[in-house]
Amino acid sequence: MLAGAGSRLPAPRDHAYIPGLMSLYPERPTPPAGGLSRMHLTGINALSDDDLIFLLQLAQYYRALMRDDLDIPLRLKGRTQVNLFFENSTRTNCSFELAGKKLGADVIVVPVAASSVHKGEELQDTTQTLAAMGADAMVVRNKEHDTAEFVSSALGKAGIPCAVINAGEGTRSHPTQALLDAATMLESLGRTPDEGLKGITVAICGDIRHSRVAGSNAELLPRLGADVRFVGPEQLHPAATQYGHVERYTSLDQGLAGCDFVMALRMQMERMEGGYGMTNEEYHASFGLTHETLGLAGQHAKVLHPGPMNRGIEISGALADDRARSLILDQVAHGVTTRMAVLDALLTEQE
Repeated sequence: MLAGAGSRLPAPRDHAYIPGLMSLYPERPTPPAGGLSRMHLTGINALSDDDLIFLLQLAQYYRALMRDDLDIPLRLKGRTQVNLFFENSTRTNCSFELAGKKLGADVIVVPVAASSVHKGEELQDTTQTLAAMGADAMVVRNKEHDTAEFVSSALGKAGIPCAVINAGEGTRSHPTQALLDAATMLESLGRTPDEGLKGITVAICGDIRHSRVAGSNAELLPRLGADVRFVGPEQLHPAATQYGHVERYTSLDQGLAGCDFVMALRMQMERMEGGYGMTNEEYHASFGLTHETLGLAGQHAKVLHPGPMNRGIEISGALADDRARSLILDQVAHGVTTRMAVLDALLTEQE
């Protein structure tokens, strides 16, 4: 049973009973006193510690329902969710769409390529128009920094109560990816969010400078007690003024030693002006994750990757596909349940 004292839901279908356990649903975790402290999810640092633990508990709750094939309560029935992605996305867009639909929401995926944005409409007008149509949640992805803050402010000024969720922006922020990464690590360790990641070391490897995933994980994982390292070529580390609490390494030998989890990052060629000073083959030889290089961390270490992967550059196909060492598909599964938790919490547990 998950921690938390919520009212029990109806008993599951007979075929979903788990031998040896009570034939009842797990309890939904108890929200923080007064509810979630934020109406929007603009970034990890906008969440209080209580918010953070509750979201991860709720993600574990939905993970348990999905894993055991139990009926999912339609907590968002009658609500409308809008996905507004100004950048291409497979995992994030589809998982948010699935998350909303599993909770009973009406989900609209805006075809940005055919929208009025291409007629010159400004972001403020696009988002206010969609929210005025009755959107309860707006999931936004954009290449510009602080997009979610801008949209939430624009909707607030217009007096439209619509939750805004950052689905990835700029090169520093992707909060739901960091949440699902943490959920994946906790499950791999058999820990609860309250137990956290104390004593665990996580290496984030590769193109850190351009990675919104690295940014949000650098904010989230230490709050759960983990030690975080950046590992990669010096030219792909972030500016010295960013993430000063994270140790930096420029070799796998030193950077991976003693790590419990190693996260490979996609080489974001589209963000690199003039390349990054080496060929893809040279990068893979020096920093690519393989069974051999993962062994530098130890035989217990697990590998993660937020996707999409460049096989043969930041990670070998053999390692990515090795289910004994790779948690990549687990991350994908947690993407749905973690985003279910975010949508549920923001729309039903606000102050």
